[in-house]
Amino acid sequence: MAQTLKQAVQGQSTGTAVATNDAGHKTLAHLLTDPKIKAQMALALPKHMTADRLARIALTEIRKNPKLAQCDQTSFLGAIMQLAALGLEPGGALGHAYLIPFDKRGKLAGGQWGVVGTEVQLILGYRGMLDLARRSGQILSLEARAVYAADHFEVELGLDSKIVHRPNWTAADRGELTFVYAVAKLKDGGVQFDVMSRADIERVRNESQGFKAAVSAAEKHKKDPTSTWHDHFEPMALKTVIRRLFKYLPVSIEIQRAVGLDEQADAGLSQHNAMVIDGDYRVEAHDEPASGAPNNAPAITAQEVHDAIAAATTRKDLDDAFDLVKQLHIDYHADMTDLYNQRALDIVGGE
Repeated sequence: MAQTLKQAVQGQSTGTAVATNDAGHKTLAHLLTDPKIKAQMALALPKHMTADRLARIALTEIRKNPKLAQCDQTSFLGAIMQLAALGLEPGGALGHAYLIPFDKRGKLAGGQWGVVGTEVQLILGYRGMLDLARRSGQILSLEARAVYAADHFEVELGLDSKIVHRPNWTAADRGELTFVYAVAKLKDGGVQFDVMSRADIERVRNESQGFKAAVSAAEKHKKDPTSTWHDHFEPMALKTVIRRLFKYLPVSIEIQRAVGLDEQADAGLSQHNAMVIDGDYRVEAHDEPASGAPNNAPAITAQEVHDAIAAATTRKDLDDAFDLVKQLHIDYHADMTDLYNQRALDIVGGE
């Protein structure tokens, strides 16, 4: 019988072996050590990482943030698989990426809107973006810097654009952050840079759903807000200018996927990370049709799914179309996910 990895995860959640929670379900700690899941992680990982190391780091993140253990298990493992494919590590040690619980909203019983579940979202750090850029083979170097009020900073645009930044290292207090910039030197000898003022950065921050949710929760509970933007403003500002610069660079598919995931997180959209773990593996020597599915059931084509996603004009239509991806071969999933991400941003922008 052939199964997907997602079906294996869902099947294991009803087991009774060790490492179960109070409800008798297998915990993420057990799933992360499952040989089949680690084998799938190993297939996606680059040479400089191992499945054992990534699993250990993921378990550490769960211990640091217990709410991750309460999230949908397939979305957590999907986020880990995204990290594996990108060759990045979660957590604060390297600042590559962060795993954040994300409350998914929808219609509850009775037609009311509310939280229908909690998924895991993958938030890229600026060091993770730098690492991806350096591995692309098209960019010789990429750096991002913060400018403070006491620094000397000049920008000239035109045929010979340039940046002059002289940090005031001797000042006891360099003042507040006023600008951030990113500079990339390309393999063909060209140079690209982008600059953002503090006002530019704050506009991006204020549109972030995570920031909005933190401010709203703080007002409701009458306490100081806490979010990545509140706690790590400079790194988030640097990531923002790098992400904007990427739009002008010859970046790889991995960078495009990483930027898409990050933009979804900012917009408060589901990343559909659970789709990532739909990989086939064989547990018996013969195949069986899916339970309840007739042998002659017509298969939907990739073109039909593509057209349905492209034609969607509402989030519901888009989500319904994206559900059809599950019926396709795994080879089509990444392309369809990229198309879904772009259409989701288009629909949100047009509302």
